Amino acid sequence: MENNLLKVRAENLIEHTAKTNKPQFFGFLSKEEAAFIKNIKTSAVGFVFFGGHENAERSVLGVFPNNIIANHKAFPITAVTVTFRPQYTLTHRDFLGSLMALGIKRETVGDILIENGRAVIFLLTDISRYVLTQLEKIGRVGVQISSGFTLPLPASPSLTIQSTTVASLRLDNVVAALTGGSRSRAVELINSSLVSVNSVIEQKITLNLQSGSAVTVRGFGKFLIEDAGGNTKKGRIILKYKKY
Repeated sequence: MENNLLKVRAENLIEHTAKTNKPQFFGFLSKEEAAFIKNIKTSAVGFVFFGGHENAERSVLGVFPNNIIANHKAFPITAVTVTFRPQYTLTHRDFLGSLMALGIKRETVGDILIENGRAVIFLLTDISRYVLTQLEKIGRVGVQISSGFTLPLPASPSLTIQSTTVASLRLDNVVAALTGGSRSRAVELINSSLVSVNSVIEQKITLNLQSGSAVTVRGFGKFLIEDAGGNTKKGRIILKYKKY
């Protein structure tokens, strides 16, 4: 969501919460969107982010009056479980595409956790009943869907470490290497607010990255820099990373 619109919606929630003295909710939001909202200064209310489970990538913003203790049970989040034949390999894109084909908005869908034969999807409660009655296929694969989930949740797949080389660890150089494009194209992406570092939009092309930095490039995915040490014979830095 565009930052100006995001700011307006968050400020409206703050005002409405202060007037009614009742919690208000908004989302699901990406980590970048959540980080942007956290920078909005207010003493009238408190912000809490929750995505339905620990370490959620996408979360709902809960705006709570200062006299009410925030409770995760108050969040309007419902999980559904989708089961399918284990011989089929279904991806996050397959699930998200089928959900969007139902006509629902992206902000109503949280994390989609997938394993062999099962997926758990976190949804805003208002649209969960609709999804339960309408979702019959993911792509061309027939599925069964039910409310709730059993622990443990599907684990994130292990990611293979990949490597490339860069002239330096400047943000523009690293983005160019991770996306397979030119440095000038990387600068365009950065200047267009399409690049985030550790969930915060970053427009400083000369920023030097370090091992452990998480870089998200909209349209290309999320990358975690595992190691930025060692040099080739030509003096280029060996960059090892994982792509989500």
